[in-house]
Amino acid sequence: MTRTDIPPDVTGTKPAAHPSEGRTWHTVRPYALLWRREMTRLRHNPLRLVMGLVTPLLFLVVLGTGLEAASSTLGKAQLNDYRAYLFPGALVMSVQAPAIAVGISLVWDRRLGMLRQMLVSPFPRSSIVLGLALGGATTGAVYGLALLAVGGIAGVRYTPMLLIVLVELLLISLLFTSFGLLAAVTIRQVDTFQIVVNLSLMPLMFFSGAMFPPNGLPGWLDTVVKLNPLTYGVDAVRRTLPGPDVLTSEQTRLMLGDWNPPVYAELGVLAALTAAVLGLATHRFSRSR
Repeated sequence: MTRTDIPPDVTGTKPAAHPSEGRTWHTVRPYALLWRREMTRLRHNPLRLVMGLVTPLLFLVVLGTGLEAASSTLGKAQLNDYRAYLFPGALVMSVQAPAIAVGISLVWDRRLGMLRQMLVSPFPRSSIVLGLALGGATTGAVYGLALLAVGGIAGVRYTPMLLIVLVELLLISLLFTSFGLLAAVTIRQVDTFQIVVNLSLMPLMFFSGAMFPPNGLPGWLDTVVKLNPLTYGVDAVRRTLPGPDVLTSEQTRLMLGDWNPPVYAELGVLAALTAAVLGLATHRFSRSR
């Protein structure tokens, strides 16, 4: 017999979730957990954010102001506002350290045994790498946003264009994070990892056009600058920033022969390189034991 005196919904029983919803959450969960892990680290260590901004601010204020004053005194200035010219490089510098820190944390996780727990989890190993990459990229973008907030000292105007700049910084931060993760799954010693990363980052920043225009350089230096992928990131940020004319002048924009690559082409180069490096890091991580 069937009871008809009790409405079917008074028991409070919820309908069973659709199987596809469970599969979707199971796929997304590792990305969310690892991303939240990086955000928790950032939230519980505000001093890390402050110290991470010291170097780019010194780079911008001290070097930019000093060279601007010296050049105006000597009458040899090629740029009207060198501090504004340095600001895109300072932005890129601000996102590299927190992004690379994800690689360092992965090396430490291997040393402390945390990596073994990740490897025996039921989640695909590719999701672990991608989750860490997204967390590191977001952390780097937070650093870039903090520096953008004081962009007025370099003559940057606060307009909606800064949102596009923030997206560009997120992509550059993801590139740095991918390089850091690739190094972390290849190098097992913390000291060796830090030496290799530091020796790699210095030339990348120095030969990126962050401190001098990328055009009119001697043959060998011109080749190195044009082959440096970070050159295209710095140039894209510089041309997108709303500010003084020095950011978009013909003397400062990147030229490949007679061709000035558009910003979307520069971002495409960065996106393709990021996908390749992240894919290689995922492949090597999937074979780690």
